Amino acid sequence: MKKMQGLWNFPNDDVSVDLTVPPTAPPPLSSSTASTSLSFDEEETSESKIERLISEHPVLIFTRSSSCCMCHVMKKLLSTVGVHPTVIEVDEEEIACLAVQTAPVLFIGGACVGGFESLVALHLSGHLVSRLVEVGALWA
Repeated sequence: MKKMQGLWNFPNDDVSVDLTVPPTAPPPLSSSTASTSLSFDEEETSESKIERLISEHPVLIFTRSSSCCMCHVMKKLLSTVGVHPTVIEVDEEEIACLAVQTAPVLFIGGACVGGFESLVALHLSGHLVSRLVEVGALWA
């Protein structure tokens, strides 16, 4: 396990991020997915961190806990179509900065999709894959 400025990278490619203060001990292992660079400016506000992360990652899930069952199901659904989202744990203060005040919440291409039910609706309507292709998260 390696620690990089508030980012814990586990041997199974799981990533956990603390948006506030870098932890002194590793967070619990999660079944989240791998991520690209997640660097932080310590003076950056929670709002600006969230906005930046949303703009940097084509598929992003914010969750309260890595053990959240709805987050796990969202990741599984996305992985079945070939996408591995970035998953970031947030606290109550950071959730208040999101477009949707519940977690988990999914963003695709910088736009808020919503929670689990919205993701399933998008999938069942047949628009999920085309939207993922449109933002470059999936090859057609």
